Amino acid sequence: MTIVLPIGKHNVLMANDVPEFMGRVNENRSKVSVSVESREKADNIFNGLSAGGNIEGPIGDSPRGTYAGMFRDKYGIEWIVEFAPNYNGQI
Repeated sequence: MTIVLPIGKHNVLMANDVPEFMGRVNENRSKVSVSVESREKADNIFNGLSAGGNIEGPIGDSPRGTYAGMFRDKYGIEWIVEFAPNYNGQI
């Protein structure tokens, strides 16, 4: 199960629940997703917030046509930073 809560114009807070039949999960898998206007801004946010944390997916071109990366910051919060050049404002 996934919930997506819009925050502002382009950002969302995502949370996932894992059904019992998939096994025990010992951690929070909520993520903050930040969509930005440029690759440069994506790099700046990704590099700043991921410092001291654990990079789960390095920032770069994705198969979906976006420029994105994923990490867990030094406080345990999970983030997705994304630049979507063809984003038209619809989810």
